[in-house]
Amino acid sequence: MNGIQEVDGSIPFGSTNPRLSRSRPRSRAVADNSFCSAAVDHKRGFAYFTMMPVLDIIKIPDPLLRRPSAPVERFDGELRRLIDDMFATMYKAPGVGLAAVQVAVPRRVLVMDIVKDEKEPKRPIAMINPEIVEIVGDEVRTYEEGCLSIPEVFADVERPNKVRVRYFDAKGKPAELLCVDMLATVVQHEIDHLNGKLFIDYLSKLKRDIIIKKLVKAKREAETVA
Repeated sequence: MNGIQEVDGSIPFGSTNPRLSRSRPRSRAVADNSFCSAAVDHKRGFAYFTMMPVLDIIKIPDPLLRRPSAPVERFDGELRRLIDDMFATMYKAPGVGLAAVQVAVPRRVLVMDIVKDEKEPKRPIAMINPEIVEIVGDEVRTYEEGCLSIPEVFADVERPNKVRVRYFDAKGKPAELLCVDMLATVVQHEIDHLNGKLFIDYLSKLKRDIIIKKLVKAKREAETVA
């Protein structure tokens, strides 16, 4: 599973347990593979990222998660270190996607890797200043989503099943990627983060309020114990 193949399974963001997805309709959809040289750093494997520092992931109700992230203007060593640290943090969590704002850096940077099978090579994808430039077709798909910034919460979210994303790689090279199935869901989820939006915003106000109250209560209890 590398974003080029059709993806039928669902792995909640921030969970290692595969869950069944419900998709409508179940037509075959395959992304092209023209993105590989620009989006994936083949020279840096999983072992490399495990040596990088792990950053703290902020959680709701941290107000920073609601702030739109600013565009990246400089492509330098500091940016590349941030990306490396984000990959290390994502793999450690574990998760399949992470936005820079989730590690308290409100810049338009995201990393992804939807490969969960340990027998398959990792496929790390980094995007800087990403934007969805096209929703391709009318097909939608529902995945059970979760979030590293909203622990222990999962909910079904319906999103377009195929989107085209324009972005820059870590060296500042412009690129486009056609994202399909789970990869499409992950990239939309992470771009939402860059816009100050969370997956629980797709739920009813009642459900959203209940989730937030539980997490706020849990945070207070944890602080009291500490």
